[in-house]
Formats: sequence, C-alpha cells, structure tokens
Amino acid sequence: MIDFYTFTTPNGRKVSILLEEVGFPYTSHVIDIRKGDQFTPEFVAINPNSKIPAIVDQESGLSIFESGAILIYLAEKAGQFLPTETKARFQVLEWLMLQMGSIGPMFGQLNHFRKFAPETIPYAINRYETETLRLYSVLDQQLAANEFVCGDYSIADMAIYPWVAIYEFQGLTLDQHPHLKRWVETIAQRPAVQRGMAVPELS
Repeated sequence: MIDFYTFTTPNGRKVSILLEEVGFPYTSHVIDIRKGDQFTPEFVAINPNSKIPAIVDQESGLSIFESGAILIYLAEKAGQFLPTETKARFQVLEWLMLQMGSIGPMFGQLNHFRKFAPETIPYAINRYETETLRLYSVLDQQLAANEFVCGDYSIADMAIYPWVAIYEFQGLTLDQHPHLKRWVETIAQRPAVQRGMAVPELS
C-alpha cells in the first residue's frame, strides 16, 4: 500500500497518473497547500521541503519526496514506463529532468504571475509566457517524430502532461503546436490519466 500525499496541482497529478497506470493500491491524503497543511510537523517529517507530492511505501518502509524521484521509484518498482536499456532509459530521464528543471518552474511562474500575483506585472507575465511558448516548441519538435515524448509512453509523458494540459487556464493555445496538441488529446483519452487527474477529490 502506498500512502500518497498530494493536492490538485500538476506535480501531484503526475504521480497519481502513474499510480493509476501501474495499478498499485494507494490511499491519497489531501495536503491543502492553501491552508498551510504542508508545514505541519507530520508532513515535514515526510518532506522537509514542505512541498507536495510525497509518498510512503508501507511495503518497503520508504518515504520519498520530489515528484521526479517518486516517478522513478514507482516505475522501477512496477517494472514499467522506464526502460532498462541504457540509451532509452536516459532519454526518458533527460525529458523527465527537462520537466523538473524547466517546464514545471517556467509554467508555474506563468501561472503565478497571470493568475495569483497580487498585482499585474507585465514584464513577468511576458517573460514566463515567452519561455512557456519556447518550451511548447521544443516539445512540438520532439513529438513531430514520436508518438510519445520518447517514442513509447513513459514517465516523461506522465510528468509533462499535467503541465501542458492546463494551457487554457494559462490563457494559451496549442494551435501553433499541432504535434503537441495531438499528444495532449491522445493522452487525455487514457482511462488511467483521467482517473489520475481527478486525484485527490476535495470535499
């Protein structure tokens, strides 16, 4: 059994998608970051950085934070969605790290300055929108030659999808990136993705 600590964010949803894809039994625990749940002593004991998601694997006794590390752990535990052959494995890890180091931070800053900042700062919005659109182009070029990001469906797709899927929320369109748009529409049809994107349910 996996105890899964999460909230309704792209970083949380990438893990719930993988949990649904591999079929591991898990219990989701809502960490309401709007209320500061991530700073409680109980959660800090699991993740000292006070960020979701995190997991505790009751079978192995391991607790793991940082979504990329969680994806690698769960994929290896399941023996799915992360190749073992060296070249293919590191291609998946490259694109996973791109999501962790570029897509998540840049898209997240655009979200913040466009939707949540207490004042409108045009420079910040333009900076992060420009970088988001550049990353759309990077993904679009990769997907022009691949059905999924690394050829076969993998944790790279699961990591990137929840961030791109919110393009309308960000006030953007995928019309200029047809391969990326096709990819989003394809992944959105997967039943495990649909279930994972609905986790956690908020009362």
